[in-house]
Amino acid sequence: MKYLVTGAAGFIGCEVALRLVKEGHSVVGVDNLNDYYNVQYKHDRLERLAGFDNFEFVELGVEDRLGMAKLAENHQFDVILHMAAQAGVRYSLENPNAYVDSNLVGFGNVLELARQQQVKHLVYASSSSVYGENEVQPFSEDHGVDHPVSLYAATKKSNEVMAHSYSHLYNIPTTGLRFFTVYGPWGRPDMAPFLFTKAILNDQPIKVFNHGNMRRDFTYIDDIVDGVLKTAACPPVADASVKRSSPAQSSAPYQVFNIGNSQPVDLMEFIREIEKAAGKEAVKNFMEIQPGDVPVTYADTTRLEEVTGYKPDTPLAEGVAKTVTWYVDYVKRNPQI
Repeated sequence: MKYLVTGAAGFIGCEVALRLVKEGHSVVGVDNLNDYYNVQYKHDRLERLAGFDNFEFVELGVEDRLGMAKLAENHQFDVILHMAAQAGVRYSLENPNAYVDSNLVGFGNVLELARQQQVKHLVYASSSSVYGENEVQPFSEDHGVDHPVSLYAATKKSNEVMAHSYSHLYNIPTTGLRFFTVYGPWGRPDMAPFLFTKAILNDQPIKVFNHGNMRRDFTYIDDIVDGVLKTAACPPVADASVKRSSPAQSSAPYQVFNIGNSQPVDLMEFIREIEKAAGKEAVKNFMEIQPGDVPVTYADTTRLEEVTGYKPDTPLAEGVAKTVTWYVDYVKRNPQI
């Protein structure tokens, strides 16, 4: 199988690509290596793929229409795993154009590539952020997602709608994965697990938003990769008998799944696990909730489990300990990060 993995220098994209090449698949990874965070960190992720003959890296942004067209000329893909995006809820308040370019224009280019090559399956990264103001827990794919509270969330909701149109018009199997808070070694440095670990180990205060009254469905990266690859192996098929009462199902070859741990964790408990692994207590600055944030994320992953057999099994304490151990080792070698 030949895979295109977009966002190959990103957290999830790199881990997915690494698993695929270790399994013997041919992988082309693309990434624009933007400076949203330290570019050297992205190069260090990619270095882990450099020794594999079945991996090729192309520096390219998915929003580059001509570049994507050239990519299509040079390669024929069986499956596209679209993990590239401009991420971050808070940054979308500062630089909305980056989200329009990458998440909307870029996704349109990915859909066109999938159409032109009639790929067997397009799996793309959506987000738990699409649930927005929804207060019903746990979040189910059957719930409405029409009230996003950030532009980032709005672009992810838009991706799902765009994907459905291509599934309906061109019979392209598409699956959206609504990721819930992913953490682990090589995680994004702008996310709480990385920020907390860095601050605690350096005796600096951490910002605890909403005065600690937050719950997140923290999901370890290895479990996420398992879920992505299990999903890739289960493309949806057109079925005229499927009722359209859910925004996550259709008579077209289209589906959307939650992918999380289904065990939301109090933010303060997560911080205590980092403290335990780091051997230090955090200095905490309690603050109001940030614009665009939601107090609780909680995934109902029943549908994903039924279709793919997905079942995350990494305990929080184990995942946090592995993350902190990796961080200590990495920063010793790369103090500039």
